[in-house]
Amino acid sequence: MIIIIKKVVAALVLPPGLIVLLLLLVGLYLAMGRRWRIGLLNVGIGLLLWAFSVSPVANFLMRGLETDFPIPDHPAGDVIVLLGGGIVDRVPDLTGTAAPSPLMMGRIVTAVRLYQRLKLPIIVTGGRVFDDGGTAEAPVVKRFLIDLGVPADLILEENRARDTEQNARLTAAICKQHGYTHPVLLTAAYHLKRADMAFAAAGMTVTPFPAYFLGSRGVPFRWRHLLPQAGALYASAGALQGSICQSGSSD
Repeated sequence: MIIIIKKVVAALVLPPGLIVLLLLLVGLYLAMGRRWRIGLLNVGIGLLLWAFSVSPVANFLMRGLETDFPIPDHPAGDVIVLLGGGIVDRVPDLTGTAAPSPLMMGRIVTAVRLYQRLKLPIIVTGGRVFDDGGTAEAPVVKRFLIDLGVPADLILEENRARDTEQNARLTAAICKQHGYTHPVLLTAAYHLKRADMAFAAAGMTVTPFPAYFLGSRGVPFRWRHLLPQAGALYASAGALQGSICQSGSSD
């Protein structure tokens, strides 16, 4: 019982639960004071934020983006293309400075596992999103790949791309230069459809390979999954962004 109480209290006193609670309380207070419109607006925003912050909604949104490309039983190609997924810049690391984001680590681990099976070279694509003096992503990812056993001479860098469209266009040029014609495209499952469309627009036919899935399959949801959580809100935001980008924008 103590564990349950701690989980509930933590979900309500930390964002986003705290923000949801404040919006609902303020909204109810305003509504009781006959300020119906602004009160109901606060309540509505609070309920919407709560919905995006719970696991069932985040799971539903994410699964909608992850259904197009299952894990291939027998993937084949002549090069692995590893799309960037973010880094944490200017942090200490075992072999340098800066490190892949937690989700990017999932892509890196899958790329290494796939390399061990196929023994294909890897193209790492990802640069600086903003011109603010930050670190390009590809060199950081390459360092981790080497640390995990991939030979340095089998890793090619593309360190200028700022979004998925540029990933595809600049990587296509590298593939043409080195004679690669059938890349295995590796990224998060929710990102694969958008990435596949970008590479098709760049004139490349790829074998999509999901690095990981974030939408659970067949997991029974309990009352605790209705507690607002920052991770669920982050997943919902990523799923919504992915849906918008697939409708015509690029990330």
